[in-house]
Amino acid sequence: MPETVPLSESFTERTEVLMPNDTNHLGRAFGGRILEWMDVVASVACRRFGGREVVTASIDHVDFHAPIDVGDVVTVEAYVFATGTSSVHVRTTVRAENPEDDEDWDVTSAFFTFVAVDDDETPVPVPDLDCTTEDEEALRERALEERREHREALVERIDAGT
Repeated sequence: MPETVPLSESFTERTEVLMPNDTNHLGRAFGGRILEWMDVVASVACRRFGGREVVTASIDHVDFHAPIDVGDVVTVEAYVFATGTSSVHVRTTVRAENPEDDEDWDVTSAFFTFVAVDDDETPVPVPDLDCTTEDEEALRERALEERREHREALVERIDAGT
């Protein structure tokens, strides 16, 4: 296992057309399906980064900001932005587009934490993250700041009782 791995090694993207079997009774994206796609893309980012199997440990709070309709194109992106001893932290975003109308929009984002495991499902070490370019460092800083903002907003909502 290498001691460090560049952020770029983890970048993963998946594009899907939202089909009727991916929707709820209103013809809009079923939230569980979007979460599934996010989890899969985030886990692939981790496996590319650390060369290990991973298990999902947590998903930070998720809000859906806009709907996705049948036929819209959905893109899920993920990259590793931080690591612990055996944990890998991933920023995951979802965007949708209607190519015929030349429109695109943000749908949601979330922060996933995975734990790398061996064949016995025992946690194992992961490499350190290396931001080898200014762009990678900017992505990392953006993710850290956004995660901090997500957590602060969640605390405020809990404190407000909403």
